[in-house]
Amino acid sequence: MATHSGIPLTFTVRRCKPEFVAPAKPTPCEQKLLSDIDDQASLRFQVRLVHFYRHEPSMEGKHPAEVIRKGLAQALVLYYPFAGRLREGANGKLIVDCNGEGVLFIQADADVTLQQFGGALQPPFPCFDELLFAVPGSEGMLNCPLLLIQVTRLKCGGFIFAIRLNHVMSDGPGLKQFLSTVAAMARGETTHLILPVWERHLLDAPNPPRVTFTHHEYDEVEAAVTTTTTSLSSDNLVERSFFFGPAEVSLLRRLLPPHLRHCTKFELLTAFLWRCRSLAINLDPEEEVRMLCIVNARSKIESLLPQGYYGNAFVFPAAITTVRNLRENPLGYAVELVKQAKARLTEEYMKSVAALMVIRGKRLLFPNVMGSFIISDLTKMGYEDVDFGWGKAVFAGTAKAVGVVSFFVQAKNKKGEVGTSVAICLPAPAMERFAEEMDNMLKQDKESKSIRISSAM
Repeated sequence: MATHSGIPLTFTVRRCKPEFVAPAKPTPCEQKLLSDIDDQASLRFQVRLVHFYRHEPSMEGKHPAEVIRKGLAQALVLYYPFAGRLREGANGKLIVDCNGEGVLFIQADADVTLQQFGGALQPPFPCFDELLFAVPGSEGMLNCPLLLIQVTRLKCGGFIFAIRLNHVMSDGPGLKQFLSTVAAMARGETTHLILPVWERHLLDAPNPPRVTFTHHEYDEVEAAVTTTTTSLSSDNLVERSFFFGPAEVSLLRRLLPPHLRHCTKFELLTAFLWRCRSLAINLDPEEEVRMLCIVNARSKIESLLPQGYYGNAFVFPAAITTVRNLRENPLGYAVELVKQAKARLTEEYMKSVAALMVIRGKRLLFPNVMGSFIISDLTKMGYEDVDFGWGKAVFAGTAKAVGVVSFFVQAKNKKGEVGTSVAICLPAPAMERFAEEMDNMLKQDKESKSIRISSAM
């Protein structure tokens, strides 16, 4: 991240010793099974979010960390599995040992103001390691804290809330539900809460397990041969954030045939980015590339999941084609593929994924090679609405891309326009070609000469 002057931002963070925050009251000591969707190998990693808050005069004299710590302890009474630890049972099945040990919490102060972070808060945040200290020994899957939180007060009176979640416990909506409860408790409001529902068995495989769909999202894909070095392990990886405001989205829609112009913004941007990325990484034209779009199942299978369910309830169906097809067809071709992938989600599809996890083992992973691109839309999660007493967040979302996974987050550009920001991670040469491919597509519209995608380092 850089200041308005372009000079890299540096600051000092003074952290208190990490502590464990346990539930404010005694909670059940029991063991809870995760669902077959929860404990798949593809979700056995840590996800990190960051929230930026302005100074609030009515909260003068209150340290946000102290306010949030109290709300957290109260919320953990309801969400007590978060205060436990993961164990491994028979056949690798993950179990939550609800022992009340607590979550890791860090109180901190930084000698920097919110304004110094610049007018356009967008990932990636190179300073993130200062805002969420990786406590040694805390990042494992088993026998480790399931949440790590750091609250850093800024010199201006604002603060930064950063959180690390073991993904097997919850997805985006589940985490948002938990954070909303923490925030309500911090504000002293205990009514109108959505009560948590565990019931992870609802997304277990049927007995006997039956795979009824072809799940290309879990194909074992070998790394493709490229004309240049584009390895994910390359030391030359760079990350850039690209902003799409109303003008850019409208421009891209004009590239579609009339029958597709009512597609969602997610479908449009996903297709656009997938096409540009696939052309940028210099694969053989006949090489297969795939896009995995993360689709939330809650609205699709409302009859199955009760309100308050906070486990993982999504799948990532794959769209597959060749580089040549993406290059030689118009943008609408990729949009159709994205729409078809999303449409695969049904209750039966969810159960089929769960069955695949049981039959083929927990180690089944989605392909993590350069020819695969995974997109998750966080713009409708409402993370920015989480109010600990200081109002809504100025920015709330992921801190950076994770390998081949990119996240859509709601953000503002330097002009104050609200739009969608997406962080992309690629080797430096591929990143330059990626930006060129985007410009080339935008130039297809004669009216687009003065409009360009904004990028923020």
